[in-house]
Amino acid sequence: MRQRIWLESRAALTPAAPALSCNGETWSFAALAARARGAARALQARGVRPGDLVAALLPNGLDFVALIHAAPLCGAALVPLNLRLTARELAFQLRDAAPRLLVHGPAELARLAQAATESLPELMRVPSPLADVTGGELRAELSLEETAAVVYTSGTTGLPKGAELGFGAFAWSAIGSAFHLSNAPGDHWLACLPLQHVGGLAILYRSALTGAPVTVHERFDPQRVSDELDQGRVTLVSVVATMLERVLDARGARPAPPSLRCVLLGGGPAPQSLLRRARALGFPVATTYGLTEAASQVATLSLDRARLPGDAVGRPLFCTELRIAGPDGQALPVEQPGEILVRGPTLMKGYLRRPEDSARALRGGWLHTGDIGVLDAAGDLRVLDRRSDLIVSGGENVYPAEVEATLREHPAVSDVAVAGQPDPSFGARVTAWVVLRADAEASAGELGTFCRGRIAGYKIPRAFHFVRALPRTESGKLLRRALTPAP
Repeated sequence: MRQRIWLESRAALTPAAPALSCNGETWSFAALAARARGAARALQARGVRPGDLVAALLPNGLDFVALIHAAPLCGAALVPLNLRLTARELAFQLRDAAPRLLVHGPAELARLAQAATESLPELMRVPSPLADVTGGELRAELSLEETAAVVYTSGTTGLPKGAELGFGAFAWSAIGSAFHLSNAPGDHWLACLPLQHVGGLAILYRSALTGAPVTVHERFDPQRVSDELDQGRVTLVSVVATMLERVLDARGARPAPPSLRCVLLGGGPAPQSLLRRARALGFPVATTYGLTEAASQVATLSLDRARLPGDAVGRPLFCTELRIAGPDGQALPVEQPGEILVRGPTLMKGYLRRPEDSARALRGGWLHTGDIGVLDAAGDLRVLDRRSDLIVSGGENVYPAEVEATLREHPAVSDVAVAGQPDPSFGARVTAWVVLRADAEASAGELGTFCRGRIAGYKIPRAFHFVRALPRTESGKLLRRALTPAP
């Protein structure tokens, strides 16, 4: 199915409406479309043709948003790169994706781009902003089957793989999100997540489709987010748990502003203590479960339950199906843990140039997520953990997220991670890495005693390591593989 380029269609419908705000400046949809056309002509002048990939090493901001919308005007797909990767990690992704060129930011990003392409002399590096050029015929239409973006998985397990996401996947994601969150006139998104991640891209595609303006922060700053919310324009914001906690810390006892109608909270299981704290201050927290391979949201809590207690992440979005399956792929009864499988039009086309990995992940028409969850009788999903994070200790299954949630209830604990360490007797030993709050104290014995009676004995960590910070990705996801015992 072919249709008009999304931003062009939106600019024709509501040309003067605000589309993007960043660094105190606001661009209308007409102005953003003009900027995207200029960037598209610059790409064409450098040899970008339909079917090519364009890599981007850019910070949040107008130039990045313009490039996102410029790519389809050339028939190209975007490869957004994580700014926190090393040159070696970026070189792997660039070699794997083989883009036509790399668009990069100034200063440190320019140096990083140069270092990442030392072994790729044929790859053209182009500084941003892209200067407009005359001439060049841009496309007017796109196909929903075309690849919109190749987004690399976070690499929390093994080497990253590029998920090919079609325009249709982002369109259905926007439709499902709109139905689930009840798009309202005057909605305004705050994008403080990195736009390189699928959640950030989804916000921008959604904006072009629905006409909702977006305020973009170049980087996450909890005080700035708090101040932005208090201005009364923002109605929806997407964050992960660590970001929400820092915003609440910045606000103290101040309640949520009445203009805020949804805090979309993803990135992994949310601590109950954080949900209670946020909801007590009037923050409407809609927990959500999503994946890069499914164009962001898969299941989301409805807004009428966003202020109520509970740890469910809600029901699947419109036209998305969920199944909790055993090792044979067959559906399990309600309340029985198993692998979360997803089916629907938001799924990726596959992993770029990895047919075997794609077939394995999408076997039977279902995305096999590797995540463990349960469905209750009402159809609500509760995410327990990643299958790869499961600890088998003495023949018992221990879900790290459950142990982490218990330890976060301790008043001295600011952050915590739990993983298994090899043990000759039990196979694995439950181990915790703990970040204490400033000016707070707690011993390993005290934390172990705190867990007793709250969780089963075999789930209580046998060792505690006190650290200053936990290893996390740019989007706030915990890197369990980077956890190492203290020397």
